[in-house]
Amino acid sequence: MPRTHSASLALVLAVALLPGCGKKSAPSPAPAEPSAGPPFVFGLLMVGPYNDRGWSQAHYDAGKYVEARLPGAQMIYVDKVNPGDRPGTTPAQLAEDLVSRGARLVIFNSDDMKDSCLDFAKAHPDIFVIHASGDNAWKEGKDYKGLPNLVNIMGRMEYGKMMAGFAAALATQTGRIGYLGPLINDETRRLTASAFLGARYAWTKYRGRDPAELMFKVTWIGFWFNLPGVTADPTQVADDFYNSGFDVVLSGIDTTEALVEARKMAGTGRKVFAVPYNYVGACETAPEVCLGVPYFNWGPAYLRHLRAAREGGWQAAWEWNGPDWADINDPDRSAVGFAKGRALSPELSVALDQFAGELAGGLALWSGPLTLQDGAEYLRDGERATDRQVWYLPRLLEGMEGQSVAGP
Repeated sequence: MPRTHSASLALVLAVALLPGCGKKSAPSPAPAEPSAGPPFVFGLLMVGPYNDRGWSQAHYDAGKYVEARLPGAQMIYVDKVNPGDRPGTTPAQLAEDLVSRGARLVIFNSDDMKDSCLDFAKAHPDIFVIHASGDNAWKEGKDYKGLPNLVNIMGRMEYGKMMAGFAAALATQTGRIGYLGPLINDETRRLTASAFLGARYAWTKYRGRDPAELMFKVTWIGFWFNLPGVTADPTQVADDFYNSGFDVVLSGIDTTEALVEARKMAGTGRKVFAVPYNYVGACETAPEVCLGVPYFNWGPAYLRHLRAAREGGWQAAWEWNGPDWADINDPDRSAVGFAKGRALSPELSVALDQFAGELAGGLALWSGPLTLQDGAEYLRDGERATDRQVWYLPRLLEGMEGQSVAGP
């Protein structure tokens, strides 16, 4: 994680960030010239619907971004790749179908597809494979496999989640922040903990409040989105938060139930807010209650690797791509962004810009002393977390309420 910096540098950076943090930059308009050669077909497997206004749509839009900029690129896709919608069918089987339709590269877009993606990559050394998330191409990771045809890509959404938690802690009037979580794994633990760290920083440093007065509670539904009869109902979970005194709900799931329920509550005169996840346009679902959305921008990384695959420059790699702090909403450069919502007041907007400036300058919230939820020491006083320590966070942090590991 980055190094810390002086307060004066933070303020300078904050001013520089003001134009970028709040806007949703439009992608550069110039499309690719038509290709004279055969098409380069790439396949995309999406865990949810291609138009979910969340995780899967962010990947679908990235595929369209590549088509517009890489001559000859042609996307084919299968969405709703999950046990609820396609019981008995594996992602690897669906990838086989994409290859039969001409795909020379296949993107698996969910951590939930990790094992199947690995099986497919091993069985098809002649097909390029990208896994969004995952650690099989990370030499320093716990599950390195060394496959020459495999690339792992993930955004450093930890920064976006810190900003989401920060905004929530500035907006709450009850001191009660709910987190609508998906399933429990390394990815979701570290992102949820990042939101908590951002919230605690805002609560103590910007509001001057006692950390013991901040409640940050996580409720997991069991999957990335609602699977009736399989998961807890995210609509009910969001309602339970709002009806028990939580006035801000952060979403970690792929869909927008937290926003929808916040809008209903606001319609009865309640002052509540929500922070969705994943997709740059998510706030449009309920702009009047949306503080903002941390989102992924997969297009630039996908374009880079697809171009390398087509032109003979492919290399196996593991990438954990951060924001472009010059403009975190630059659609051609930044892997992670934060689009401010209409419910974020001008005062809170300025504070969020200042916090972004601190992060840009090296503020390291993943530093000690930090203790895990079970009381075990995680980071000593002054110790900075390594990438491995953050990626493989074993439990939630002290001060967070909610389950840390899957199972009873």
